[in-house]
Amino acid sequence: MRIIISPAKQMKVDTDTFENTGIPVFLEKAELLKQWINSLSYDEQKKLWNCNDKIAVLNSRRFETMELRKELTPAILAFDGIQYTYMGSTVFETAQYEYIQQHLRILSGFYGALKPMDGVVPYRLEMQAKINMNGYHDLYSFWGDSIYSEIVDDSHTIINLASTEYSKCVEKYLHSENRYITFIFGELDPDNEDKVVQKGVYCKMARGEMVRFLAENNAKEPEQAKDFKWGGYHFDEPRSDENNYYFVRK
Repeated sequence: MRIIISPAKQMKVDTDTFENTGIPVFLEKAELLKQWINSLSYDEQKKLWNCNDKIAVLNSRRFETMELRKELTPAILAFDGIQYTYMGSTVFETAQYEYIQQHLRILSGFYGALKPMDGVVPYRLEMQAKINMNGYHDLYSFWGDSIYSEIVDDSHTIINLASTEYSKCVEKYLHSENRYITFIFGELDPDNEDKVVQKGVYCKMARGEMVRFLAENNAKEPEQAKDFKWGGYHFDEPRSDENNYYFVRK
């Protein structure tokens, strides 16, 4: 079973908590992206990143000085967002680190697919970014089916905790033998209790807590996630089906 999650926009350097134990499998492709981004003008980079000047200047400098094999931070520590905060990986026990290293994969516009302990450097490149490189016009075509091929294991079971922007690079290549389940965290619409409303911040919190729950329970099958209870969320059997697990709070 594999679990997929999105990266976070914010990143940090942490070479002290623990060392990385590997390098990204698609490091050569990341190097190609780095070279292409460095060939762009500042205005072209800013358009690529769709950000303000402060963020653009920071990331332009990052790419200009970037070395993909030095001063690396384990990916699970490098991404600094709500989901990762609520995952609480810095207080994992050894067994939980081993679990996420085996089962969890972080999708990335720059690195493709990451194991939690892969060493990375700070970057900015969202999966939906438009590129003009070697005949590719976006990152979905650049990565093709390589991310799917890398993350799927012998069980052919994938739990999707990623945003639509990132899960698209996997869903397009699913086969009939795949069991692909999207976990949906939401609240009942007060005006229509047949409708589940997803709120971004709470979804990110719950996704992080779900990864933690699965790791703490050494989950081997998606059905074990049905016992998840956090922040008022509970598994909603009537709304769920074989492709979508709903976790709803009132």
